[in-house]
Amino acid sequence: MMTRTLPALLMWTLLFPAVSSAELPKPTAVMDLWPDGPPDSNGLTGPEKGTRCVGNISKPTLLVYLPDGGRKPTAAVVITPGGGYGVVCVEPEGYPIAELLIQRGIAAIICKYRLPNGHHLIPANDARRAIRTVRHNAARWNIDPKRVGVWGFSAGGHLASTVSTVFDSGKADARDTVERHSSRPDFSVLFYPVITMKDGAVHKGSRRNLVGAAPKPTLLERYSNESRVTGQTPPTFLLHCTDDRAVPVENSLGYYRQLVTKGVPATLLIFESGSHGPTAFNKNPSWLAAFDRWLTARGAR
Repeated sequence: MMTRTLPALLMWTLLFPAVSSAELPKPTAVMDLWPDGPPDSNGLTGPEKGTRCVGNISKPTLLVYLPDGGRKPTAAVVITPGGGYGVVCVEPEGYPIAELLIQRGIAAIICKYRLPNGHHLIPANDARRAIRTVRHNAARWNIDPKRVGVWGFSAGGHLASTVSTVFDSGKADARDTVERHSSRPDFSVLFYPVITMKDGAVHKGSRRNLVGAAPKPTLLERYSNESRVTGQTPPTFLLHCTDDRAVPVENSLGYYRQLVTKGVPATLLIFESGSHGPTAFNKNPSWLAAFDRWLTARGAR
């Protein structure tokens, strides 16, 4: 595995937002998440729109980045970029994260998930399928199927926390062999995540795009993930800034409190400034050392 000195790491972190797909190695694989077609439709048709932040996604894909070869199986992380459930921002919150992970000897899988477009189940269906797909391909990609995590940002953090709180062990008799694998992440990383759908701390754009403009109370409860934490929720690393005016820090605080209450190992980094988006970690490079220690403690490195 390649190593870098701390000053080099910090400089790289300061340049984080500039990393694009052109600067990464070619993906080991780009694959359809549902090779035979998704079992459900979000009603979107036509080509995708945009490059940095992609919209109109009807065909979800995985971009697989594997670290330099080694004999021991590696950990893997499924990345769910943000975008308010209206787009998927693969460049600011996908490609740079893949670069960070593969430099640490961790496989990175960017999930370009479908957008709800009035079908609230679809993003989580795709994210769970992504986790199952990684485990299904573990031998092929030299991945340890017991060290598969998820890392989400903003609305992608809501998606990551959704699959971290509601999951299943797979269906042993499924004809689709991918579906025989567990969808539970072994660890979870949430950066400035949308957590709640309830008034007070909600990101209204994410709520509207996921569950509609006038959702039923039962739907709000279903997707307020602070209320879905159990003792089986995976160990979690959270990062947020107090001056985040898009997604209030109360989202991470509420989730962290529930993790602690349920006895789930949890780390929460809160910075005074950094706002929302990549500036949250770009302006606070000390997060990286804490994150490396956490990865080591989780057995991911």
